[in-house]
Amino acid sequence: MTIGWGMIGIIWGRKIFTVLVRPSRYTFKLTEENGDFTVNIPPKELAKFTAFCGSRSGRDHDKFAEHNISLSPGRVVNAPIIDKCVIHYECRTVHKNDVLNSELAREIVSDAYPAGDFHKIYYGEILAAYADEEVNL
Repeated sequence: MTIGWGMIGIIWGRKIFTVLVRPSRYTFKLTEENGDFTVNIPPKELAKFTAFCGSRSGRDHDKFAEHNISLSPGRVVNAPIIDKCVIHYECRTVHKNDVLNSELAREIVSDAYPAGDFHKIYYGEILAAYADEEVNL
């Protein structure tokens, strides 16, 4: 899944990567089943692949096979990394909660949730973070 909403910070004395995933996304099902996830930062050369991933569902496409992109097992977590990406965060979910319609400003609800598909927020403890030696962002 291509995410646009994520944050890194320190929560509960731990390095946390927070990601928001809509329940309608295939990634939601996978994250709920696994609990582990990775965040992979692509180089500029993968811009078309990233755009494709953001516009197609993994339910309907094998995005990686269709673009000749390989995956490798995570070093620490039970989720794969994307080989051609240049930075990788391996995370284990330590908390999750739902974005609540009743707690959001009305303008955010109308702008971000016109169909009512409210995100679940995953707080992933970063257990490993690493980059290629020659990062070219």
